[in-house]
Amino acid sequence: MNVLIVAVYVVFAIAGLLTLWRIIVGPSILDRAVASDVLLTLVMCALGADMVINHHTRSLPALLIIAAVGVFGSIAVARFVARRDNTDR
Repeated sequence: MNVLIVAVYVVFAIAGLLTLWRIIVGPSILDRAVASDVLLTLVMCALGADMVINHHTRSLPALLIIAAVGVFGSIAVARFVARRDNTDR
């Protein structure tokens, strides 16, 4: 069981590093926005896995806040890109 837990955390860490790479290198703002959403989702999954492994629900408020930040951030980026596209025409 401990090997499985370590494997899960290693997979989350590798996915997080690859996502950070996409945020840094991403060729467009939309690539960076999608990568930041993926990173927030990875953090939520890691917190959820921690809750399941350790049998607690103390991280639930943090999960809700991270989800809200992700939704509002996506909406803000979408509105910014839509306004920028309208001014280009």
